[in-house]
Amino acid sequence: MKYSAPKGMQDILPPDIYLWQHIESTARSLFFRYGFQEIKIPIIESTDIFVRSIGAATDIVEKEMYTFQDKAGRSITLRPEGTASAVRGYVEHSLYNLPSPQKFFYSGPMFRYERPQKGRFRQFYQIGVEAFGVSQPSLDAEVIVMLKNILESIGLRDLGFEINSIGDEQCRPNYKRALVDFFGKNLNELCPDCRRRYATNPLRILDCKVEQCIGLRQGAPAVTDYLCGECREHFDELLSMLQSMNIRYTLNPNLVRGLDYYTRTAFEVTSGHLGAQKAVAAGGRYDKLVKEFGGPPTPALGFAIGMERIAALLKEIAPVDSPAPRVFIATLGKEAEIEGFKIAEDLRTIGLWVEPNYGGASLKSQLRKADRLGAEFAFIIGENELKVGKIQWKNLKKGGQGEVEINDLAPFLRGV
Repeated sequence: MKYSAPKGMQDILPPDIYLWQHIESTARSLFFRYGFQEIKIPIIESTDIFVRSIGAATDIVEKEMYTFQDKAGRSITLRPEGTASAVRGYVEHSLYNLPSPQKFFYSGPMFRYERPQKGRFRQFYQIGVEAFGVSQPSLDAEVIVMLKNILESIGLRDLGFEINSIGDEQCRPNYKRALVDFFGKNLNELCPDCRRRYATNPLRILDCKVEQCIGLRQGAPAVTDYLCGECREHFDELLSMLQSMNIRYTLNPNLVRGLDYYTRTAFEVTSGHLGAQKAVAAGGRYDKLVKEFGGPPTPALGFAIGMERIAALLKEIAPVDSPAPRVFIATLGKEAEIEGFKIAEDLRTIGLWVEPNYGGASLKSQLRKADRLGAEFAFIIGENELKVGKIQWKNLKKGGQGEVEINDLAPFLRGV
């Protein structure tokens, strides 16, 4: 029987994996400069963690979570996002007792049962950050600037930054009532999901991707018209700081994000190269979630980068070169093969990628293999080379050939 990966899941193989490594290493470098430390969070958590944080009436909880019972009868869920786990860890280990802000990043697979499409998988990968303990909009601005720097350092350009404020528990109830009044006039024309959202969380109607609902929300009240004084001051100061940092942004009053835990700042980074699923990163504030998880009142914010979408963009507009061996060692005869393995090991100790011949092939076949691998040099060792202590070399990239003492291989490679 021939097996294949489950629907909506994929293998990440060379050469694509080098795009992923480029993204991850670039992000890590930037995180270090901004004081973000790495954490590892479990792939599975108690289902209650996600129901409480994301919201019982969200599509993620109602339709998309991979949830099952373990052998003890406990409800377990494959994580659909990383923030809830990070907050759980922050509270469980009393990290609020450390100096603020506490800033973390993580990476790894997330899981949602939804229809697979371009750039959207059931097992997908994210790089996420969470920052705890600062309520001032300067931290919001810093995180957005850091995200911009990461994406540009990776090689992406012409990205759109969309931003909104969705208020807090003081001003959001008035806005929800305004939405109920607005959508109530055309309730029967909304999609079934939005009719349900109308009763549970009308803000989610603004996030609906159904064309009919997109049309019906034209002219809907803007959340920024209902902000209380503190939320308005926070938002205005954030926008002022972004302007001072030359961050070009678009105000999007329909940007509410799909998770219930957000407060105040919400933002997305988009690309027109990805079609309908155009967001490559998104985030915002969640100032009440730590308290809801049993910790002290702690403001917080974060974002997540979608690895598949970033990799797809890079592959299209800024491809990354795949690495190749520096040296391929072609050998003729058993004694030469043994010497080739010794040389390969010596060169690996100075940090080079070296591929030896594993026997049984003609010189012509070995050199053809070296070329297919993209090796820069081919070293050729036969009976005569062993007698005189020298090897033949060929530069497969620039041309040229010659011979070099076996004991001088490392200095030779450093000099070319």
